[in-house]
Amino acid sequence: MNIRSQLFIHPPRWQRAHHGSLPRSRIHPASASWLFEPGSLTQRLLRLVGDKFHVVLLQQSWQKPGMDEARQLGLKPGHRAIVREVALQNGPQPLVVARSIIPAQTLYGADRRLANLGSRPLGHILFADPRLQRLQLQLTRVTPGDWQPKPFPDQAPDQTPTALVWGRRSLYSLGPEHKLLVAEFFLPPLFQISDP
Repeated sequence: MNIRSQLFIHPPRWQRAHHGSLPRSRIHPASASWLFEPGSLTQRLLRLVGDKFHVVLLQQSWQKPGMDEARQLGLKPGHRAIVREVALQNGPQPLVVARSIIPAQTLYGADRRLANLGSRPLGHILFADPRLQRLQLQLTRVTPGDWQPKPFPDQAPDQTPTALVWGRRSLYSLGPEHKLLVAEFFLPPLFQISDP
């Protein structure tokens, strides 16, 4: 089943980190540094590009997540969640794109703020929360043919990635029944300016 996505024609295929064909030893060190980053990507990007960093909201709406996304979150088929896709940019240049799935049951109490982020980075809220736990990490490689023809609406068509792009997907918990899924994809321009 296809997903509704500004980024992808069809969903990436995920594998657990350190398992199967994607052990860390087979990943270029520059990519591995980002894929296995334990802290906030937002903070790392802010250190890298300073005040040129900003978030562009590509889409956010209530949708049925893809079947694999729903399975990761323990959602029954047909349950809806907030699906949010953003580009993390250095000025006009996308460096990382992200797709987050936030189920309705995660949005109770103080976590309701996750439904109204707009162009604020999700990482600022998640990594400031002492309840945050990463329950699982998965990796993927996205081929050029997997992307939508123009994933970044305000950019020229040549911004569409033309090389393999590594991605990671984290299943996070903010407490019992408060899970969310965050997938991040590291675009080639990131590695032109990246820290070691």
